[in-house]
Amino acid sequence: MRTPFLLAALLVAGLVQAAPQQSARAAAQKPPAAPAAPLEVELAHQLDEVQAERLQPLIDRFNSSHKDYQVRLLRRVEGEAPKLLNLVTREQLSGFVAQRAQFKPVSDLMRAEKMALDPARLSPELRAGIADAKGRLVALPVALATPVLYINKESFRAAGLDPETPPRTWFEVQQAADKLFDAGSKCPYTTSWPAWVHVDNLSVWNDGGIADDKGRLVFNGMVQVKHIAMLSSWYKSRFFVTFGHRDEAEQRFADGECGMLTGSSALYARIHDKPGIEIGVSTLPYHDDVRGAPQHTLADGASLWVAAGRKPAEYKGAAQLVSFLLTPEVQVALTARGGFLPMTPAANAAVKSSALREGVVAVKVAQRQLQGRTAARSLRVSQIEPLRIIVEDELDAVWADRKPAKKALDDAVERGNAVLPRALKESPVF
Repeated sequence: MRTPFLLAALLVAGLVQAAPQQSARAAAQKPPAAPAAPLEVELAHQLDEVQAERLQPLIDRFNSSHKDYQVRLLRRVEGEAPKLLNLVTREQLSGFVAQRAQFKPVSDLMRAEKMALDPARLSPELRAGIADAKGRLVALPVALATPVLYINKESFRAAGLDPETPPRTWFEVQQAADKLFDAGSKCPYTTSWPAWVHVDNLSVWNDGGIADDKGRLVFNGMVQVKHIAMLSSWYKSRFFVTFGHRDEAEQRFADGECGMLTGSSALYARIHDKPGIEIGVSTLPYHDDVRGAPQHTLADGASLWVAAGRKPAEYKGAAQLVSFLLTPEVQVALTARGGFLPMTPAANAAVKSSALREGVVAVKVAQRQLQGRTAARSLRVSQIEPLRIIVEDELDAVWADRKPAKKALDDAVERGNAVLPRALKESPVF
């Protein structure tokens, strides 16, 4: 009896010992588990086709170096909820600020993920409007610029003007436009983004106001009326030609059609080595008969916003992209090849170095303009869509000689103040 029992026990023991071996052999025969798919990080934007194409190589660079996360660009559709990441342009900013409760501050994101981001290291003008009362960055100011003056050097030579001494004041711009016109130019001077250049920046550069302490619009003061009246006389004399309300004039200038342009400082990086045109760049003109001018211009542009209420894994991916954008090599590329204002000390150092001498001429000019008495966060016409449309409508009435400058600006302020409270509360984006 003992022998069969013992034999059975040994057999059972053998089976027990054999089971792991059989299991191991079976496991060895199974195909290896497929690697986990990378988490898709959506980055929504409303850029035009050309701007989106310029952004794609940067995204491809991130994707090639990050296996766990892949960023996908897609166009934002108005009315839809924000995506995980949202690239917001200057004219869309007020809507996102009005809905900031829907977003997670970038400072909080990076602190939670234990990644470096010190808002204090960013220049004050870059933080204006996207930092809260505690100094936290609500969004990342990835692509900011300020308006400057560009000249076509060949057009200047043909008109007998010195291309190495571009105009500094609006009176000098008028003198140059006169000579360019006499030399046959059909577009002596033009501008992009008229509300941004000729209301927002004209006002603060020449120590005028956009809004008073109570938030009421006041950009119909003497400085602004005088300036718009001047442009109106230029328009009638064909010294000043308009092409639209956005950046249409920049392409006309890049094609060599115009002698002078006021536009974004970021434009220089795209066209300074374009065949067939030699350009110069100088500070935005100011009115030399205005006491205290010039003061400072405004830094505006695209910022990166992160949606609230997302999963931890999504926030890890978002933080990885923010960290990537802050790396020295990417910051230098954004400054040198994108023409945007440097955001980090590394990018600032690169601007000062001789290695980037050619690509950052306009950036250096822009930085000089921002060194004056720095503006605190102020209301800006160009960032509030209903207000910008009103201003552009009234400026068009001036160019068409339907209204004098004072009447148009008075009407713009009256109409603007009527819509402003609602415009600041309601988002034109969501």
